Amino acid sequence: MTTAVARLQPSASGAKTRPVFPFSAIVGQEDMKLALLLTAVDPGIGGVLVFGDRGTGKSTAVRALAALLPEIEAVAGCPVSSPNVDMIPDWATVLSTEVVRKPTPVVDLPLGVSEDRVVGALDIERAISKGEKAFEPGLLARANRGYLYIDECNLLEDHIVDLLLDVAQSGENVVERDGLSIRHPARFVLVGSGNPEEGDLRPQLLDRFGLSVEVLSPRDVETRVEVIRRRDTYDADPKAFLEEWRPKDMDIRNQILEARERLPKVEAPNTALYDCAALCIALGSDGLRGELTLLRSARALAALEGATAVGRDHLKRVATMALSHRLRRDPLDEAGSTARVARTVEETLP
Repeated sequence: MTTAVARLQPSASGAKTRPVFPFSAIVGQEDMKLALLLTAVDPGIGGVLVFGDRGTGKSTAVRALAALLPEIEAVAGCPVSSPNVDMIPDWATVLSTEVVRKPTPVVDLPLGVSEDRVVGALDIERAISKGEKAFEPGLLARANRGYLYIDECNLLEDHIVDLLLDVAQSGENVVERDGLSIRHPARFVLVGSGNPEEGDLRPQLLDRFGLSVEVLSPRDVETRVEVIRRRDTYDADPKAFLEEWRPKDMDIRNQILEARERLPKVEAPNTALYDCAALCIALGSDGLRGELTLLRSARALAALEGATAVGRDHLKRVATMALSHRLRRDPLDEAGSTARVARTVEETLP
């Protein structure tokens, strides 16, 4: 029986390409993998920002997780992957109303991309050949109900950042141009990566990421050797490698499915709420998004581990990834934001 792990990813031309590297076979990078798993349990957390060295498996992990997730049900040919006929946008031309299963979308947003390519624009070919005004959907339509991955997101042009901020806030893409008035759902898990040495991310976009993690190249020989060994084995025989790791990937997939079912039932006692507020006050984080993201992430972690209520241990384990990117810079503190959060957690939540 074909599974999500072994499925082949279609290329732009429709040809089949190599299978996706298994999520469970990624060596190390535990914080990054946990953050991605939490967004798989609860996409409402708001996405993941991964900062660190190049070649540390950031894009591999995103695609591996998406391939691991259950396929979604969508109307065949619907440009926004609508789950049923009633939700197909008015502007979309769909030849079949059959509901099919398709892989969770993973869409790359490249640097230098045009605004039209992101949000969509007038279909010039159709306008010229048939004299009709028709909408050609962009990357935001393709990413709906999936993942939008931005490599080197700190180098994005400002006007593209503004577009993403608007869509991230509303969950809807609105296009008013060329005589068109179009809107469609655009709800996706935003995953960004970058190298902090190449520039900072705009604070407005930084705040839209629910979680933030730092990844480093492994410093010990044994870990690096294991990374090389697994990648070399995969390149030599991808099919055999997938078969070997399929049971572990299926275990992770089942954990995600079970956690999604448990999530609405996980309680957040008053003690957890007070802990969230006390920690954010101690850190001096702006607004209340920090508390809300911290609680939501802790609840997802509790669901993932089979707990019935959010405990202090859950909050402490997700605090760094939920709050480190929300701190104001302190010129008198040479420690990084991750270290500051970890220190404050120990002092506030002993």
